[in-house]
Amino acid sequence: MEVIDVLREVSKKIYENVKDLAGTEDAAGDFGRGAGGDISRNIDIIAEKTVLDYLKEINFECIVLGEECGRVELSENPKGFVIMDAIDGSANSVRGVPFFCSSLAFATHDKLSSITDGVITNLSSGEMYWASKDKGAFLDETKIQVHNKDPIYKIVGINTSGATPELMKKLHPIFQQHNHTRHFGANALEMAMFARGLMDIFID
Repeated sequence: MEVIDVLREVSKKIYENVKDLAGTEDAAGDFGRGAGGDISRNIDIIAEKTVLDYLKEINFECIVLGEECGRVELSENPKGFVIMDAIDGSANSVRGVPFFCSSLAFATHDKLSSITDGVITNLSSGEMYWASKDKGAFLDETKIQVHNKDPIYKIVGINTSGATPELMKKLHPIFQQHNHTRHFGANALEMAMFARGLMDIFID
C-alpha cells in the first residue's frame, strides 16, 4: 500500500469508530493530560487506539507522534513518522458540535519540510481531504484548490483561543478590516476548508 492509502484507510476506521460518540457521555471522561498538554477524553483515546491498532496490524514500520500518546515506536527501522491529532476539536466532539476531525500526516524525517502525505477527515460527515506532495489536494475523489476570485464575502478564519490581551491588540486591525471572521474550533478542518476555497485566509 502507498502511504496515502494507509492514512486514508485508517482515517476511515476512525470515522467508523467515533461517528456515533459525539455529544454522548461516552465521548467524555477524564483520562489525564496527554502528551500535548490537553485533557484526554474517551473519544480521543478511542481514535488514537484505532490508528495504533491498524498500523500494528499491517506492520507499518514507523514512529507515531500523537497528541495523547506522545511518541510510540512501532519499528526499530522506521520508514518515517506518522503525526496524528486523532481528534482535532475535542471540545466540539464532546459537546456534540458537528465540527471536528482527524488529522494525520506522514513525514520521512523529523521536520515539517519532509511531510509527504496528509489526510483530514470531517468526523461529522465522513468527508475526506487528502494530499500527497506534488500531486495536488482532493476532497474525496475531487481535486480542490484555494479560492482565486474576488469573493462576495471575504471570510477570514482566525484562531484566537488562548490569545493574550497583547496578541488580541496586534490582531485588532484584522477584525477592524474584516466583518466576516470565523473560528470553528478545529484548525485542521478549517485549513482544509481554506484549501477547498470556502474561506480566503486562515490565521493560527
